[in-house]
Amino acid sequence: MEDAQVGWFAAIIIGGIAGWLAEMFMKSNMGIIMNIILGIVGAIIANALLSFVGVALSGWLGYLVAGFIGACILIAAGRMIRR
Repeated sequence: MEDAQVGWFAAIIIGGIAGWLAEMFMKSNMGIIMNIILGIVGAIIANALLSFVGVALSGWLGYLVAGFIGACILIAAGRMIRR
């Protein structure tokens, strides 16, 4: 996430919001710490996947969108593994 130029504190805040939005969208119940982790890790994963397609997201809004997409992917993957 170095390209996004978002600091660590902002990454935690934005990651938490992205994780919470994904939690609401996917109808899961993870908790605040897991929301933050899902948002941050999800943003990293989504940016990597989107870079293969040629899409580059940057800044706070880009980090939020990437975090939301990635967190939804992680929640869906977690559900598949549990079954």
